[in-house]
Amino acid sequence: MLRMEIALFMVLAFVAFIYFSAGKKNTELHRTFSVLLITVMIHLVFDGVTVYTVNHMDTVPVLLNEACHRIFLGSMLFIFFLFYRYIAILVEEETGKRCCMDKPTLIYLFFSELGAFLLPVHYAVTPEGNYSDGILMIFCYVSIALYFILGTGLLFSNWNRIEKKKKTAVVIACLVELIVAILQGLHHTWLISGMGITLITLAFYLILENPDILRAELVEQKMSMLYLKSQVNPHFLYNTLDTIRIQAQLNGDKKVADLLMRLVDFFRLSVKVDRPMVSLDDETELLEAYMDLMCYRYPELQCEYDIDPELGAELVPNFILQPIVENSLLHGLKNKGYKGTVNISALKTGGDSFEILITDSGRGFEQGKKEIIDEMLLNYNKQEQKLTGNSIGILNVQKRIKLLCGREYGLWYTENEEGGVTAHIKLPLKEE
Repeated sequence: MLRMEIALFMVLAFVAFIYFSAGKKNTELHRTFSVLLITVMIHLVFDGVTVYTVNHMDTVPVLLNEACHRIFLGSMLFIFFLFYRYIAILVEEETGKRCCMDKPTLIYLFFSELGAFLLPVHYAVTPEGNYSDGILMIFCYVSIALYFILGTGLLFSNWNRIEKKKKTAVVIACLVELIVAILQGLHHTWLISGMGITLITLAFYLILENPDILRAELVEQKMSMLYLKSQVNPHFLYNTLDTIRIQAQLNGDKKVADLLMRLVDFFRLSVKVDRPMVSLDDETELLEAYMDLMCYRYPELQCEYDIDPELGAELVPNFILQPIVENSLLHGLKNKGYKGTVNISALKTGGDSFEILITDSGRGFEQGKKEIIDEMLLNYNKQEQKLTGNSIGILNVQKRIKLLCGREYGLWYTENEEGGVTAHIKLPLKEE
């Protein structure tokens, strides 16, 4: 039996080597899996040690055997907590809904670990082999079953909103673990719990490293760049040049030179789409060039900036502000004759993120429109990539933020009490 634990450990050690040497994304799902992978490897070590000590209680010191056994059980409880957390994060990424059970399960983990290290250990000695039983094992089995039920329940309650391959991998892993648990319950001396835990870990690894998902993300990024290169709006170009032509007839060369300079700035900055991430200062400079031209075309249009100077060097996905501001102008201020204000602000929100707010004083959403936008942004990964059409700008922004920064970041809208709309963009702060 000990040979099985050694084999399982070697398999996971190989997976860990590949996983950590690849330089994974710093997302909550990847962080959780990293902790899970390390914990399972530690668990398998103590699983193997416990298999030996339990069956050699006449030669192994009692305290050593008991200490190894408690660490083995404590790590198992932590693994199934991580099992639940992994599914909760996966569901949140796919649906956008935060699980309300996160804090209660964390509190219960503390008390279950306390039980694993304080409750008395009892061993059953049989001709086929020895194993632990009694109140400690009942307590641990109940705790493991609780996390297992919570995780699978969360998965099935959001079944239709989770990507097919992801939920299939989790379900297969759960079924294998259930079969292993039943066999272990029927044959206490088999001691095969490590097999089910290892297979669950491998299933979670396949979810993260699914070739189809990675390939889709690469295609998505290429399509996004093609979209950006196609977004030099000919109407904007023609209208701006026409404004410059009229001004050339009415005024002197200085004003024309200023307008041409801003137009050159805009195109110079907007063609840098080969860089997926730029500083917030660079992104703001592009936006200022665009808005200077728009404000000249529409004299009653005003633009205000309130950017925290400490955020200027933060990296943001390229070309995310101009499409949002353009959307505010076309859908918020156009029907008001472009009379109003657009305010762009950036502030720290605490923790490891900051927020960019784009607020307009336009007419706001038409009836039912906000619900459509919210649904589109929530289910961004289920929307087909297009190069034309309504709301494609904000959808593209949402997809690139999610791909480049992580699924916990992104774009959403709120309506202002005094009228108009505010676009919220949540982005990560760089690590110190």
